[in-house]
Amino acid sequence: MALGKYTRVDSRRPSSNGYCSTVTIVVFVALCLAAVWMMTSSSVVPVQNVDVPQENKSDLNEQDSNDVGVKEQVSDTNDRQFEDNPGDLPDDATKGDSDGAAQGEDKVEEKSEDSTAERFVEKTQETPEEKTEDKIEDKTEDKIEDKTEDKIEEKTDKIVEKTEDKSEEKTEDGDSKAENGELNSEDAGKKSDGGESEKNSDSSDNDKKSDDDSDKKLGSSEEINDTEKVNGQIEEKLEVTDTKEADGEKKENEQAKNESSNEVFPSIAQSELLNETTTQNGSWSTQLAESKNEKEAQRTSNQKASYNWKVCNSTAGPDFIPCLDNLQAINSLRSTKHYEHRERHCPEEAPTCLLPLPEGYRRSIEWPTSREKIWYYNVPHAKLAQVKGHQNWVKVTGEYLTFPGGGTQFKRGALHYIDFIQESVPDIAWGKRSRVVLDVGCGVASFGGFLFDRDVLAMSLAPKDEHEAQVQFALERGIPAISAVMGTKRLPFPGKVFDVVHCARCRVPWHIEGGKLLLELNRVLRPGGFFVWSATPIYQKLAEDVEIWKAMKELTKAICWELVSISKDTINGVGIAIYKKPTSNECYEKRSQNEPPICATSDEPNAAWNVPLQACMHKVPVDATERGSEWPEQWPLRLDKPPYWLLSSQVGVYGKPAPEDFTADNEHWKHVVTKSYLNGMGINWTSVRNVMDMRAVYGGFAAAVKDLKIWVMNVVTVDSPDTLPIIYERGLYGMYHDWCESFSTYPRSYDLIHSDHLFSKLKKRCNLVAVVAEVDRILRPEGTLIVRDEVGTINELENMVRSMQWEVRMTYSKDKEGLLCVKKSIWRPKESETLQYAIA
Repeated sequence: MALGKYTRVDSRRPSSNGYCSTVTIVVFVALCLAAVWMMTSSSVVPVQNVDVPQENKSDLNEQDSNDVGVKEQVSDTNDRQFEDNPGDLPDDATKGDSDGAAQGEDKVEEKSEDSTAERFVEKTQETPEEKTEDKIEDKTEDKIEDKTEDKIEEKTDKIVEKTEDKSEEKTEDGDSKAENGELNSEDAGKKSDGGESEKNSDSSDNDKKSDDDSDKKLGSSEEINDTEKVNGQIEEKLEVTDTKEADGEKKENEQAKNESSNEVFPSIAQSELLNETTTQNGSWSTQLAESKNEKEAQRTSNQKASYNWKVCNSTAGPDFIPCLDNLQAINSLRSTKHYEHRERHCPEEAPTCLLPLPEGYRRSIEWPTSREKIWYYNVPHAKLAQVKGHQNWVKVTGEYLTFPGGGTQFKRGALHYIDFIQESVPDIAWGKRSRVVLDVGCGVASFGGFLFDRDVLAMSLAPKDEHEAQVQFALERGIPAISAVMGTKRLPFPGKVFDVVHCARCRVPWHIEGGKLLLELNRVLRPGGFFVWSATPIYQKLAEDVEIWKAMKELTKAICWELVSISKDTINGVGIAIYKKPTSNECYEKRSQNEPPICATSDEPNAAWNVPLQACMHKVPVDATERGSEWPEQWPLRLDKPPYWLLSSQVGVYGKPAPEDFTADNEHWKHVVTKSYLNGMGINWTSVRNVMDMRAVYGGFAAAVKDLKIWVMNVVTVDSPDTLPIIYERGLYGMYHDWCESFSTYPRSYDLIHSDHLFSKLKKRCNLVAVVAEVDRILRPEGTLIVRDEVGTINELENMVRSMQWEVRMTYSKDKEGLLCVKKSIWRPKESETLQYAIA
């Protein structure tokens, strides 16, 4: 619709060129006013010399016959200045019909008032009668009183009204396609069919916008709202923060957007996000759920919370692990006989403070160089080097900690030791039959570090004990490890999942208390799997060693483990005993004594979260449809093939039959990783080694990145479907965890953390600020966090990480689903918070 009559035009810098029709009307109105004024003075301005549309001349005659009062006022005030910019003209004066002969146009269009002013000046300069122009400019130097100006504007409005009436009549006849007499510059550019001036104007506008975009600095956030509908989809929103790594993606996106209106964000649009949402929602949502989610999302997105971050002050300092360094709980323990003080004791409220960085901390050395050496100041602990240096565990070499590749049991190299094991028992078949290994009492994890060369994944496990920072050494080297102890509770793994369990000189008393600890290994070892034990009782004749060896022989026979090999490695000077777990219950049934006893049928072998240890054995599955009754496919075939025990009668996590659910998830993550994560997010994957998937489901993300030189810790949350056995069946690994608590790892452990629809679930029962603080704790400086979740949660997380001065590299939203990619900074707060339970 038309603008208000008396709305004034702001005097701003012209933003685009005016159209001929607009120029004609403005020139006409301005010169009419000049003519009225000049008629009462000694000078006469020949209005007919100005290029005025013929249809508007009748308006001029009508106006001349009705403005005697105006002429009288003007003649009395000859010193009033009449400026030649449209700052005092009403907006309606910028509208009118264009002369058909001017540019061959028959449309009514509206451009900005500033362009009108610019075109008015240009048209005046093009007038052939230079004397007339000079006289107008001379007279405009005179001043007119405000009252006269108001009356002139009133008369001008009448002229414009008549001009608009003619314009509206023309529109009704079909000569103009403008709707309601108003089009913005974008709509006019889209709906116009003819006129070279329109095309030139659009081209000029695009060039100007492109120039403006190119002037923006890298690192600044840019939010683009595209209101065009593409393929029937709703409005999209993308916010990209450019970094040096993402430079190319930004330029490619902008170029593609200019070239095609059908591909809004071709490179990083994350179009697969919708497919994932459809899959994860399973069956149709209810209106109640949709409305509730929308209200929660709006409330969350409108919430502008402020966060007052502080640095944690604890005795452990930069190496603080909340659930393992709760000194208050540890000091109140009645006994430490069973290593209770090495187990998890989480504080009542998870900490919301941020850990300080070690002085002199540097970005971690990349794999595989990190296997040989790491920066000393990243893990500034020399005690282990002093105690075990002569055994080739770790040495201090200048500003590095170096790892000669040996250990107590393989002083001449881990690879020789690994190959010797396979020579002793060829059925182990590293990287084919045996893919997933548990290394108990791992030391600095050199065994697991070199198993990568044989295409084997080893979960290295050791307590946070007097062997200072051994697990931290392993993680800094780029080797999988967690801080855990075999004490009074089950390990956080399902039953029957590890192909091999290894223990090299681990000082675990397997034989005591009815063999409770060895029976825990029996629980997690796959039927037909191997236990590799390399310890002094096998090859030394000390009284203590002889006694332990005798007890182990009796215990392993009682639990039906077969001693398949016992040999001595002459190069390393160590003996190795290798046992095999039975694949049937025949041996159990033939035992003369039921000791250790068979566990009750109600005992769930997969139950592992805070479950006390018991000195009993679970029967071996024999039903062909039961997990553990058969060995998985050889690696790597087992990665993409649905496990044989997933039945079509079972419903998968996403609502499809279980095998189809597995396959759909697998294909989905291949698409996401290939199309988005590897190419569209500016991540330098060569600097990524340690990766965590905070909510793994089937392990599809880890499977999709298997060809990269990385490893993925797949976490299955305790309140989600227990899919961790499927992950192990695929030849991957992971553990159970409750993200309302701290994870059992050292700070700065992971290069990249991935979270898929986890935080929106956690905030219903956890303090989300504490969860984000935990992510900050375990993520390395300059590490990457990728979050896929609903939009409200994404917005909330973005506010939090921005408050920690993290670099937001990308945000994306579509159909209430969002993606956030951020890079952790080295910023630390100035204020501190003392954690009383963590002070010695």
